[in-house]
Amino acid sequence: MIKHFLYLITFIATCFPAKPGNAQVFTVTNRLDIARKAEVVSIQVKDLLKKVPRDKISQIQIRQKDGKDYLLTQQVDNNLDGKTDEILFLASLGPKQTETFFIETKTVSQTAKSGLTTFSRFVPERQNDYAWENDRVAFRIYGTAAGRVSVRPTGGGVDAFMKRVSYPIIDRWYKNNAEKEGAYHIDTGEGHDPYLIGDSRGIGGIGIWDRDTLYTSANFISSKTIAVGPLRTIFELTFAPWEANGRTIKEIKRVSLDLGSNLSRVTEIINFDKPLPGITAGISLNDKKGQVKVNEKEGWYRYWEPLNDSWLGTAIVAVPESVSSFKDYRTKAKNQSHLLVFTKLTGNESTFYAGYAWGKSGHFKTADEWDKYLSDFSKKLASPLIPKFK
Repeated sequence: MIKHFLYLITFIATCFPAKPGNAQVFTVTNRLDIARKAEVVSIQVKDLLKKVPRDKISQIQIRQKDGKDYLLTQQVDNNLDGKTDEILFLASLGPKQTETFFIETKTVSQTAKSGLTTFSRFVPERQNDYAWENDRVAFRIYGTAAGRVSVRPTGGGVDAFMKRVSYPIIDRWYKNNAEKEGAYHIDTGEGHDPYLIGDSRGIGGIGIWDRDTLYTSANFISSKTIAVGPLRTIFELTFAPWEANGRTIKEIKRVSLDLGSNLSRVTEIINFDKPLPGITAGISLNDKKGQVKVNEKEGWYRYWEPLNDSWLGTAIVAVPESVSSFKDYRTKAKNQSHLLVFTKLTGNESTFYAGYAWGKSGHFKTADEWDKYLSDFSKKLASPLIPKFK
C-alpha cells in the first residue's frame, strides 16, 4: 500500500511539476481556433514591478510550466531612458489553448539562443537610407545624403529587398553594392532588389488624400534606432515638415518588425495645423497587371502581381474600425496608381501593418495562401496573446 502511494506521489510530481521557489506564474490564452506558432508575446514591466524588484528585471528568464528549457526573450527600452519597458518572449499555443509560464530570475543567463534575428540600422553609406529586416522579409526607406543632391526617389515610400534566406542580408548587400554599383539588383541565391518604387508609396508609405490628390512627404531627415534583437526591431524616422493642400504636416514614423512576420507595424504620429481627413496608406500597383483583393470585415487589403519570373503579394492590414474606406486608384501618371487605405486618426496617431510575400522566398505558393495568412494575421491582431498573472 505504501509502495503504491509513493508511486502515485512520484507520478503526480512528474505530471505536475512544482513551481520554482522564486517564480512568478502567469498564463496566456489563445482564444482562436487557429494555432499560434512561434509568436512574439509582450509582458509590460509596469505589470511586473509589484512582483519583481526593478533591479531583478534584467535577470528575468521565462519557461513553460512543463518545459525544461528557457524561452527566447528580449528586453526592450521603448523610450531609451535606460530602463526596460517590456519583455518579449516567443511562445507557441494550439487552438483554444491556455499555457502556464514561470518567470524566474537567474544571475547566469540560460535563455535559449537562436540563429534567427531581427535587425535595422541607418545606412549613411547609401545616401542615408534606413533598412530593416527579420528572417523572412527586408525593407528600406530612402534618405537624402547631406550636402549632395539626392538621386533617390522622394516621398517616403517603402522599398523592399526580396530575401530568400533566413539570415540577415542588409549589411552584406549594402557592402556588395558599395563595391559594385547595382550588386543587390542581381540574385546570387540570397535574393535581390527587383521592386520598382519610384516616387510611389511602395509598400505602406503614407500621404494625405484630399480632393482627388495624394499629398506626400519628402525624405526623412533623422532616425532613431530603438531596439535590435532576436525578437523585434524598432525605430523612428522624423520627416521634414511637408505640405498637404494648405496644411503643414509634421510626421514621425515609428516602425517595428517581429521575428517570423511578413508585416511591419507602422505607427504614424502626425502633427498638423489644420484639420485632416485622416491618413492614407498606399500600396503601389506598379504597371497595373496585378489583382486587388480586399476584406473590409477582417481589415486586409492586398495586391498580387507578376514580378519578373515569379510573383509578389503586397498588403496592408489594420483594425477594421480604424479604416474609413479604401480606393483602387488607377491613373496614367507614372508610379501614381495605388491601392489606397484611408485610416482614421486616434488623437494624432494612426497604426497599421504593411508587408509582402515573394514567390521565391518559399513561404507561400499561391495567392490563396497569402490571403489565408492575411486573414489569420487579422484575427490574431483582434485577439492578442496577453499574459495574465495569478
